[in-house]
Amino acid sequence: MTTPVPGPVRPPATVRPDDARRALVAGSVGNFIEWYEFGIYGYFATVIAAQFFTPDGGSEVEGLVTAYASFAVAFFFRPVGAAVFGRFGDRVGRRPALVVVICLMTGATTMIGLLPTYASIGAAAPWLLTLLRILQGLSAGGEFGGAVSVMTECAPPGRRGLYGAWQSFTVALGLLAGAAVAVVLASVLTASQLHGWGWRVPFLLTLPLGLVALRLRLRLPPDEPAALAPSAPAPGGRAKGGAGPEGGARPRPGETGRAVVLGVGRMMGWSAAGYTFLVVMPSYLQSTLGATFQRALLGTVLANLGFAASILPAGRLSDRLGRRTVMVAGALLIAALALPLLHLVQDPGVPGYAKGAALFAAGAGVGLMAGPGPAMLAEMFPARVRCTGLGLAYALSNAVFSGCAGLIITEVVARTGNVDVPGYYAAATCAVSVAALLTLRGDDHERALR
Repeated sequence: MTTPVPGPVRPPATVRPDDARRALVAGSVGNFIEWYEFGIYGYFATVIAAQFFTPDGGSEVEGLVTAYASFAVAFFFRPVGAAVFGRFGDRVGRRPALVVVICLMTGATTMIGLLPTYASIGAAAPWLLTLLRILQGLSAGGEFGGAVSVMTECAPPGRRGLYGAWQSFTVALGLLAGAAVAVVLASVLTASQLHGWGWRVPFLLTLPLGLVALRLRLRLPPDEPAALAPSAPAPGGRAKGGAGPEGGARPRPGETGRAVVLGVGRMMGWSAAGYTFLVVMPSYLQSTLGATFQRALLGTVLANLGFAASILPAGRLSDRLGRRTVMVAGALLIAALALPLLHLVQDPGVPGYAKGAALFAAGAGVGLMAGPGPAMLAEMFPARVRCTGLGLAYALSNAVFSGCAGLIITEVVARTGNVDVPGYYAAATCAVSVAALLTLRGDDHERALR
């Protein structure tokens, strides 16, 4: 029998509609900025490689691999950020944690836009870039746990999947915003201007965005009304695991650890396929298939549009049918179609509209997993460890299967010459996720948060 311990767990509270909307917006805006930044780093990976990692005219592939190594380093610091800021959010409160991580993310991203290149300061440039990427990784690791906890804990009855889906939707918006900025700059600037100073603009735009996000988060109530309190079940649902000993007692470390590992398994397909089709694709299309920068970005925009279009409907559908049904459907879709869709993109005889449709469909399949995903993770952990637990599951999955996606795909394609590597990678990880997702209970969406 576990013994209740002092902490911020409260009796059930009714969330006012204004507080629910405020929590939704404040939680979403940080995700938008985080993924906008990670998107633009991926989209400008070839430019960044030339400015920071290949000063002596090394090969394009060599520079790209090094740039993606820096990209991956940031992801491996996400679990550290999830543990540190998750613990802070569980102990002190969601709002203070969210304020700190948005300040850290905004400051680090803005500094990348001001960073001298290798031509200016030599070997210090790539090291400074990597340090700033580490700070971004720490902040991003703390962002997800706090934001999803606030959004799902404040969700009205029967809408937890939809509220959680806004986290993923703002991911799509952030990636699309980054792609849009990249397309505009690539269209209005010459290649020399883009490599000289134009690549800095997207990073500097983070500063005003971060100030807006900070203001929204400071307007959250000091202790969110429903933070750490059980939420009401869906209409007609059962309040299993609400207030009481289960909600107010500290879970055993082994139990939380097992839940984190299971969460990683359920997340890995979403993480790998998402980065393969939504972020890594521009560099793959350029370095492997010889596409122009503009065409590669256009293809990525179409994939992200498919992703964005399916997220909110998938979250809402999961409130009716359950998280398991919708997420398994998405994982099976990607596992079955990743290679055929990639072959369409590779075939020079296929019309452009068909290639665009293939990328749109790939993005939509990822959205079926990403829509219900945040609520699914929130439902796996009790209030006392929710920020930490779901943040760690998300961060570890992203560190291994997203952060390494560009590095793995680029390196393996370069060594083997097999251009189907992205399809194999996405299909294999989604197949594993199907097995993990099948362990979900069919009525988790009807249960109150613990």
